[in-house]
Amino acid sequence: MSKPAKEGDSGEPTFELKFRLNGEERTIGTWPARRMLAVLREELGLTGTKRSCEIGRCGACMVLLDGEPVNSCLLSAYQCSGADLVTIEGLQGERAGRVKAAFLQEGGFQCGYCTPGMVISVSSLLEHNRCPSRLETEEALAGNICRCTGYGSIFRAVCRASEGMAEMPPAE
Repeated sequence: MSKPAKEGDSGEPTFELKFRLNGEERTIGTWPARRMLAVLREELGLTGTKRSCEIGRCGACMVLLDGEPVNSCLLSAYQCSGADLVTIEGLQGERAGRVKAAFLQEGGFQCGYCTPGMVISVSSLLEHNRCPSRLETEEALAGNICRCTGYGSIFRAVCRASEGMAEMPPAE
C-alpha cells in the first residue's frame, strides 16, 4: 500500500527545497505549496514550532525567515527556497539566551504552548531594538496570543531581557 497523498498531490514530492535551517544547509523533497509548519514538524521532526490556529493569528508557529518573525503556518515551502530559517530549536546566542532566561525568571509562561513563538518574536524585537518601550513591545507581540498569563509576566520578561543590551555589540 502506498503512502496517502499530501497537500492534494497524488504522487511523490515535486519540489526540491534548498534552504538554511538553524545554521545548516538543507535540501529536502516536498510539495511546493506545503506549509512550512508541516515541513518542520512532520518532515523534519522539529516540534518546538507549535501548531494551533493555522491561519496566522496566534503566533505559536513563529519562526525567523531571513531574520524576521513570520508565521510558518502561512509560509509555503517554495517561499523558503534559498532562505535562512530559524526555529526555536536553532535560536542561539547571548541575546536569545537572555530572552529564554528572562521568560523563566519572570514566569513568562504557564502552559508553555505559546512560549516558542513568544521567544522568537521577543528575540527579533531585541535584535532590532535593544531597549523597546512598552508600546513597541506590544506592537512586536501583536501577532502572538497567550491564553494563560495575562501578559504581565511576558512584558516583565522583555524588560528583564533588554537590561544591559544597550552595551552589547551589534548582532553579526
